[in-house]
Amino acid sequence: MSDEWRRTLSLYVNQHNQDEVDYRPKSAEEGALVTDLEYLQRRGERKRRLQEWYKERRATPLRCETRARLLREIDNRPDQIEVELQLARKTYYEKGGARHQEEIIDRQRLTLEREGSGWVITRIDQPAGERHAPFKLPMEAESRGSAGKGKLPEPYLNPQVLGSRSSRSTPYRREDAVLYADRWWDGFNPEFAAFEVDCTNYISQCLFAGGAPINYTGKRETGWWYKGYIKGREAWSYSWSVANALERLLAYSKSGLRAEAVERPEQLQLGDVIIYDWDGDGSYQHSTIVTAFDAGGMPLVNAHTTPSKHRYWDYRDSYAWSENTVYRFFRIADYF
Repeated sequence: MSDEWRRTLSLYVNQHNQDEVDYRPKSAEEGALVTDLEYLQRRGERKRRLQEWYKERRATPLRCETRARLLREIDNRPDQIEVELQLARKTYYEKGGARHQEEIIDRQRLTLEREGSGWVITRIDQPAGERHAPFKLPMEAESRGSAGKGKLPEPYLNPQVLGSRSSRSTPYRREDAVLYADRWWDGFNPEFAAFEVDCTNYISQCLFAGGAPINYTGKRETGWWYKGYIKGREAWSYSWSVANALERLLAYSKSGLRAEAVERPEQLQLGDVIIYDWDGDGSYQHSTIVTAFDAGGMPLVNAHTTPSKHRYWDYRDSYAWSENTVYRFFRIADYF
């Protein structure tokens, strides 16, 4: 009896796996497994978008392999069960004669109810990990500097510590940043705090692994720095951990970690950064790092919060994406 609902979960995972590469309408028998109409509408819209997305990219989805892990049973009653599920999927696709693989780890919360002699899934909560409440920077950060809103202060450290301000000082080791990104895409470096919304903390670690210099100001609103928890208090700059603050730093910084904003994703190189504003309202919510390119020269990225490896840069496969999404493409300086 206890295994009946687990069998329904297994069938659901198989169906979920097929939906990633097969966009044909379901038969009546296949559709009966899930009765959450709102989820089915969202899923149908996503499948339509995926079909168009692959066509525009001139890519062909080949197959998807999904490994499911039952994280916990939230509620378990005779006729109703609520569970949290982790879905780790590998998607294989072909483009320009080359075969590509991307990996994404999602979580879902499912409610199953007994119906007759079996079980059906009556509710599926699919959180969009990349979408979260935007962090509003303190007004102090907007009023600093004589050059107006958004200007960042010069580093407080001695030039000998940061290196010469010439155009050729400390090189950005792009390969090292990518190696770090691939090493920790699906986990956390235990020497750093792991955040619930971890995308920018992860990107900052990658940049630091590539040689980006710390600019310690002691003030969370300025610089780019990390010390961890000190006496139970957060000790890192907003730019280290918040996408909106990192976007501002990369847009305005003139020393230390700095970048050039470019117009097109094709202009990016390994180790460069993309920052996402899902609603087009000026509040950036997600950060990724370029770790590879597809056969057409378009960036593939790694990210945290929803762990992703070699994911296509535009995120149109994400539930966070909208027609209003705005991207910021940052070409990290070759020398700091």
